[in-house]
Amino acid sequence: MSIREIRIEDYQYDLPNEKIALFPLANRDESNLLVYRNGEFSRSVFNRLPELLPDDSLLIWNNTKVIPARLQFLKSTGALIEIFLLEPVIPAVYTEMFSCTTSCTWKVIVGNQKKWKSGALIREIESATGVIRLSAEFEDSADSSTITLKWTPESFSFAEILNLFGKVPIPPYLKRDSTEQDKTSYQTVYADLDGSVAAPTAGLHFTPGLISRLKERNIRIDSLTLHVGSGTFIPVKSKTIGDHEMHHELVIIEKGLVQDLLKTHRENLTVIGTTSMRSLESLYWLGVKIHFNIEGDPGRLSVDQWQPYNTEQFISTRESLMAILNFLDKRGLDQIQFTTSLLIVPGYKFRLVNRLITNFHQPSSTLLLLVSALIGDKWRELYAYALENDFRFLSYGDSSLLEIQS
Repeated sequence: MSIREIRIEDYQYDLPNEKIALFPLANRDESNLLVYRNGEFSRSVFNRLPELLPDDSLLIWNNTKVIPARLQFLKSTGALIEIFLLEPVIPAVYTEMFSCTTSCTWKVIVGNQKKWKSGALIREIESATGVIRLSAEFEDSADSSTITLKWTPESFSFAEILNLFGKVPIPPYLKRDSTEQDKTSYQTVYADLDGSVAAPTAGLHFTPGLISRLKERNIRIDSLTLHVGSGTFIPVKSKTIGDHEMHHELVIIEKGLVQDLLKTHRENLTVIGTTSMRSLESLYWLGVKIHFNIEGDPGRLSVDQWQPYNTEQFISTRESLMAILNFLDKRGLDQIQFTTSLLIVPGYKFRLVNRLITNFHQPSSTLLLLVSALIGDKWRELYAYALENDFRFLSYGDSSLLEIQS
């Protein structure tokens, strides 16, 4: 059976509602940790992570920051319209978007759209310095997926506007409204760069105290950035994976991390979350494109979802990382930015990563297929064990440490 013929129904399991964690634990690092190593399962606690990692480890996490991406407007008719921000119209301007003033344009999903055909939506907030006004309008009346936001006073940045008007975009499967607590609990303690509309949830288990203990053990920690899009957690609706279209997400990786990867044995590398894994594996495939001079427009670097399965061009991990470094050196760049829609499913050969920390994922999701790509059919035993032993599932749930032999 070819990769494209993988049946989504084979990655279904029964997830009772009571197994879904609606809120995080009071102490994040006291969550359960299911360890898969040498084909065997064992139960631990997340705050024991420093003792579970090899000496001379390099730990890599995604430092993206969740934005208050849900904007609600009340029309004069009483209709509530919700605008869910997905990404800037030009993804490459992520880093500048949140410091801009006056206006910006986004790709969106509009809730209750039938009640908003045209015209501007307006919302105002009274502040100590006066009225703050935000408006939303379709960029093109024939296109309901793109809106322009404008605000006054112009002294406010877009980040400040979002913090005033926006709500935390907690996952819809929680089936509750966001709370004040979610503003901090649905954010990693090391979140740094604005841009995600969903949290890299494996990182939610870290605390400042745990990070200090990791450093005391001389475990190196580095970061990359993948701005998580809403498509990451959406179940696959097609019958086979070949008919599923992956979403594009922006990745930013510093030159220093590429250099560190070259010096780190694969056995000593641990990534936090599927977003970090996809970023590093995408980095390998980007290096392949650069090595063979097929990267296309240097200003719009990208990795396609089917690239690993459609190519016969392979190089070593070292050659790929060296190609990235040479690319950066020639252009005098300190970081590489690219978009990825890489799809990791059973049959994928991992190039950089063989140890992953990740939560328990939804049935029929690309994230579950990624777990299966890493540990094979053992995922069924893993998830059955977790369900039978009261592990908490999904974004606010417990996590697993998965390791394969390289």
